[in-house]
This record gives sequence, structure tokens and C-alpha cells, in this order.
Amino acid sequence: MSQTQTDEAPNESGRPLLCSECFADVGLRLDARRLGIQATTPCANCGGSGGMQLDEQRILTLAHRFFVQGSMHKSTYGGAPLIEFNRLRKSDVVFPSPLQADADLISAVAGIGFFHYGPPMWRIGSVEPLKALQDESQRRPVIDRILAEYRNIDLAPHQTFYRLRKCVPRPSEPSEYDSPPEAVCGTGRLDSPKLPVLYGSPDLEVCVHECRVTAEDVLHVATLNATRVLRLLDLTALLKEDATSFESLDMAVHMLFLAAAHSYPISRAIAEAARSAGFDGLLFPSYFSLLRTGAPYLETFFGLSSRVFPGAAEREAGKIMPNIAIFGRPVNDGRITVRCINRLFLRQVGYDLGFGPANL
Repeated sequence: MSQTQTDEAPNESGRPLLCSECFADVGLRLDARRLGIQATTPCANCGGSGGMQLDEQRILTLAHRFFVQGSMHKSTYGGAPLIEFNRLRKSDVVFPSPLQADADLISAVAGIGFFHYGPPMWRIGSVEPLKALQDESQRRPVIDRILAEYRNIDLAPHQTFYRLRKCVPRPSEPSEYDSPPEAVCGTGRLDSPKLPVLYGSPDLEVCVHECRVTAEDVLHVATLNATRVLRLLDLTALLKEDATSFESLDMAVHMLFLAAAHSYPISRAIAEAARSAGFDGLLFPSYFSLLRTGAPYLETFFGLSSRVFPGAAEREAGKIMPNIAIFGRPVNDGRITVRCINRLFLRQVGYDLGFGPANL
């Protein structure tokens, strides 16, 4: 549900008001078919009987998915939707045809107005620790806070994780699943020429996403275990803070790992500091966490991050898929053992697709 549509509770009588076939925009119609329910009576709006019908609550959900989530704009760090709606404002957004007629219909039936959204600045990266991390002269004190405030966890020998590789020259050789050769170090999120990193994940599908696998690739996966307890800095954890989202270290790190390659110099600096502090590696959020879990991007309620609400830790943890990074060459030095090597192939791929307005 939209963060702004909670100003007035919707009518939850459950009476169908529209159906999927009331809409001319194809993407909106397809979303409505997925959200609607089969009914035996004709649609109250168009009189048709072949569509999936929507009561008021489903119409509001459809509006949020299509107009709010579908207008998400990512900035350098963070992001926010370009459109919001509530029951207090009249619509002032002009949509291209035929979407305009569909938006007018939803507005009239659900009693809502669509408007251009001006987000709080923290949503688009105005977070003080994150801004400091982007400035090399101010970076170190924030990294020191990260090392001090994030928890340490143990990677025990019984905990299995995976490393996936494409086009392995010697697939049965355990050393092929160690950190990459020195010549290619410095291309990933955490590694640098001075710091090789073995990347893996306890979730095999995350490995597939991280390796940008295609149907043409010949794949091999190694099942890995630590040979002794390894000490990791856990950057997947949610910090308990007495701070606003503008001042939040938790939000800064969260946004850092949602960002693309422009963020790598910062995350590499964190990795180097963690290695110098005696850590064997990091547990960190996969860039593909939200695609893997289906969680909304920077979810908010009443304009506040969902991460700040009491009891949010378990729910937020469910949105994050962890990656494991072990510093150095842990297969070669005996900290990691390759328990098993398998050929891997893609049997089937599925997508959960969403739609949104074009040309905003």
C-alpha cells in the first residue's frame, strides 16, 4: 500500500468495482489480471464477464504497484518513486494516452489523486555517513564506526556455501575455486590488486545472479566449507540506532550495497580496513537481494524507512540475501576446503514482472 494513502482507511466491503478489462493500458491490465479474482457476475463498471474483478482494496494495491513502484527512479545512491497518491489531493499528473483514461477511472472509483512525489532527501542519498564515505578525506572515521558497530560472526566448518564459475579451464581442480588470479583482482565489489577475495553465497541462486549467467555458459559449482572458525564482519545486520534516516549509518551501508559499480571504491576500502583489523572476511548483502526476495526497493511507511520501526529486524533480514567474502587465497592456504565440485546447468528460469507508466 502506498505510504501516503493511509490518511483515510479504504472501504473494505469487498464489493467488486472494476475488472481487468476496464483498462486500456496493457501493462495495467496484465497487473490487474494477476491481482483480481474470478467472479460470476458482470463487472459493475464495464458490464463484461471475462475479466478478473477488483474490489477497492485490490484497486489500491494495483495503483501502488503500477503507479508508485512502477515509477521508481534510482539515483546514484537510493531512489524514490516519481508518483504517489492519497485521498487528500486531486490528480495533477498528465499521463500519455491511453493511460490517462485508466488513471482517471481509478481516481474516480477509489477516491484518490495521483501527484508528483517530492521525496525526503535521505531517500536519494542525502545520508551524512554515506556522503562522508564518498569523500576520501572523510571516509576513514565512518569506516572505523562500521568496524566497531557491526557485529562479528563466526563462519563455522559445518556451514556450507557455494562458489560458481563460468568456463573453468580445469573444472575438477580445487584451486580453480580460490580467489581470482592477481591479473583480474580489482574488478569486483570488494577485491583489489592488494586484496584478493573469494566470493560465494549460501544461496546458490544468488551465485547464478552474481555471475550474470546465460544459457550459453558452461558452469561449475564448488561446495565450500571452512576448515576452522573464520571471523567475519556482518554487514547484513540491521543496526539499532538513535538517529534519523539522514544520520543513519545503517541506511548508509544499506544504500551502499544496493548501489552499482560506482560504489566499489568505498566497499573496497571497507574490506581493506576489515582485513587490517583481523577479520577473515565479510558477510555482505548481495546486490541482487531484492530480485531474489521480491522485496520493495527502500520500503517506507509514512515517509520513514521500514528499517526504523520496532521489531523490524526479522522482517528486514528476510529481504537480504547474504554473500560471503573471504580475504586472501583461502583455498590455497587451507582456511577453505572444496568439498565437492559439480557441473551446473539451467533447467528453467522464471520472472516476476511488474509494469509502470512510460515517459514520466
